[in-house]
Amino acid sequence: MNNPEDRKLVTLATNTLARSGSLEAAALRDTTGRTYVAVNVVSPSLNLDAFEAVLTVALASGITGIESVVATGAQPKNVKAIKDFAPTATVFYISADGQELSL
Repeated sequence: MNNPEDRKLVTLATNTLARSGSLEAAALRDTTGRTYVAVNVVSPSLNLDAFEAVLTVALASGITGIESVVATGAQPKNVKAIKDFAPTATVFYISADGQELSL
């Protein structure tokens, strides 16, 4: 990950994960440079992984495109939610030991 703006997403996702105590967190940057964060949601009637949750938050704000998304904690399973909306978006997962995986 060479883009300094993506490094900012790592910081946002990591801090959100630590602050929330959730299993997953994700940070998203839209094509205008705005950022959004979210955690996974688990309840008896609703289950969203962090990718689904951050996409929902961003869509509610009226985004028209996505540049990049970073997830931390447990790896979200539904990267397709992001790629269906923005096929050219970069999507990364950062493991607990700091290893980076491009999804």
